[in-house]
This record gives sequence, C-alpha cells and structure tokens, in this order.
Amino acid sequence: MKTPKRIQPLVDDGLVDEVLRPLMSGKEAAVFVVRCGTGIRCAKVYKEAAQRSFKQAVQYQEGRKVRNSRRARAMEKGSSFGRNEQEQAWQHTEVDALYRLADAGVRVPQPYGCFDGVLLMELITTEDGQVAPRLNDVSMSAEQAREDFLLIMRYVVRMLSAGLVHGDLSEFNVLVNEDGPVIIDLPQVVDAAGNNNAEWMFARDVNNMTSYYGQFAPELLQTRYAKEIWALYEGGELTPEVELSGHFTESTEAADVEVVMQEIKAAFAEEQERQRRLREAQEGG
Repeated sequence: MKTPKRIQPLVDDGLVDEVLRPLMSGKEAAVFVVRCGTGIRCAKVYKEAAQRSFKQAVQYQEGRKVRNSRRARAMEKGSSFGRNEQEQAWQHTEVDALYRLADAGVRVPQPYGCFDGVLLMELITTEDGQVAPRLNDVSMSAEQAREDFLLIMRYVVRMLSAGLVHGDLSEFNVLVNEDGPVIIDLPQVVDAAGNNNAEWMFARDVNNMTSYYGQFAPELLQTRYAKEIWALYEGGELTPEVELSGHFTESTEAADVEVVMQEIKAAFAEEQERQRRLREAQEGG
C-alpha cells in the first residue's frame, strides 16, 4: 500500500521498511501494520489536536509535570511553540507509561520509540499470527470471564501502585490472545496523586471492566473493587500484590462534632499562646 505521509520519514530513516496495511482508526490515532526488518510491528500515527475527537485533554493533563520551564511557560501561554510542545508531551506520555507499566508487571505492548508523532510498538497477535482481537469482539465462558477480570483487577492495582490511572479503560482498549488481556491506548494516562479527577476516572475504568465481564459472569456485578482499591490507595496500604476481596463497606460513623470542636479550640489556644510568646520575645528584645 502507499506509505502514509506521516510514516514516510520513518521509512526514509530506515526505522520502517514497509507499510503492510491499515489496522484501525480511532478518535486519537490511526494504526498501521508495518514491517521493520524481519519483524512485524504496528505504527500508531497520532492525529493533530484539531482532528482528534478526544476533547477532554485538559482533564487528563492536570498534574503532569514538564521539567523544562521554558516549555512549561509556552504550553501555559498557548503559543504555537507551546501547542507543539503540548502535542509532543501528549504523545510521549504513552511511551513513558508503556515502559513504566511493563516494569510494574502490567501486560502492555512493548514500545520501540516515538518519532515525529508516530509510535512504533509491538503488534499483539494470536498463536496463529493473526492480530489479537479487542475485548469487545470476544465471547467467553463464565469461568474465563472471572479469570480475566481478576487479572485486569491485578493490572489496575499495579498501575495505581505505580501512580497511574488509565483514564479511558474499557473493552475497546483491551486486546486478548491466548495469554490473556493486554491493556492498550495510554496517551491520556492520569497522574493518580496530581490529578483531581483521578478517583472518578479510576472508578469509571474499574466499573467499565466490571460491567463488561459481568455479562458473562453476572456475580461480578455485585463486586466493589473500585471502592476497595481506592480506599487502600488513599490509606497508603495499596501494594502491587495486595489481596483483594471485591467487597467494600461505606463508613457509617458520624463525625463527633464535640470532639472536632475541642480540637479546633485546642489549636486556637495553642496559636494564641504562640503569638503571646512571640510578642513577649519581641518586647524583651
């Protein structure tokens, strides 16, 4: 097939030998199957910001750190340079996340680098060499659904333990082959500690997975993994291998107003005493 314009520089530089066929086109990128030497990989070509239908980028970018202060200022001002830097940051976020999550024990495609808005990465295939299907195209037994769902819960725990939330996890962003599920599509990955939207995005990710697998194993619909995992995270008790129950009980303890007022009064009195001592020290000086 004719080489897409955005991939041509990679062909010129010898990073890609041949574009074999288009694989899919989504809201943020078009993906192609390519040959690199003797290996078959995929090339994810990110769409320009104006062409993307993924409109909530600001929500996802909150909390992301830009080390270069000049770039950070330009991105805040929205200059042409800043917009270009923002696009590159959006694209390289996925590469960084893929490396971090692989190190954390999450099954994701292996990245090979991002070049001028084109991400080269592993093509996930089945045993017979076919491209692995998305989860939404797969039917399974109740037993298989329970097994894969628990594996996905293990992956989201490891992801959160690494400080990340997928932010757009659903049956459309998971591939499946004989070895189980593979999580894909991570440019919108969220900083769990630095993003005010992280908790509800995490809950949405987990609930999406629960709803999908619950079609095949209805008892999963009664679980409360999102609440359980986030409570462990907030309490500083989440570890990559934590044992989960799928149960969570909301606290029914009412705040003890009298105790709270006593603490406020004690803090006020302590501050008054500190101010008094400061004044005495100044007058004595």
